[in-house]
Amino acid sequence: MSPSKTDVTSNGYEPQIMQRAEVALRCAPFTVKLFADMALQGINLRAIAGNEGVKNQYLTNFNNLIATENSLLWLIQVGILRREVDGQGITDSFRLTPMGHLLLDKWRSHSNFPSASLGDRLQNLWAQIQISRFL
Repeated sequence: MSPSKTDVTSNGYEPQIMQRAEVALRCAPFTVKLFADMALQGINLRAIAGNEGVKNQYLTNFNNLIATENSLLWLIQVGILRREVDGQGITDSFRLTPMGHLLLDKWRSHSNFPSASLGDRLQNLWAQIQISRFL
């Protein structure tokens, strides 16, 4: 019997979903340190973006507030992050999802995620286009 496209790995996620999330993570402008900190507590957008993000060692390169938020929102779309919610609603803080914890465990001992190849970047762009068609 050959495996179907809906086979689920031992972690509970379909392989293509995990692969898409890994590619999105490699293409994102963030360091492993950001995700390690997000595993412990919610991190505010302003601590991640711009000079503050560089100072906190959360960004691989300077990224403005809007570009940073867009990158974080994409990681929400692929299932790695979630927004924190308080008594008044959604906040500007982000945390890891269970999938995010799985991916962090894979690279926790590194300072950065593996570099994204051109193929990874094209695949990530295509995934963003495909998902945005349904929003």
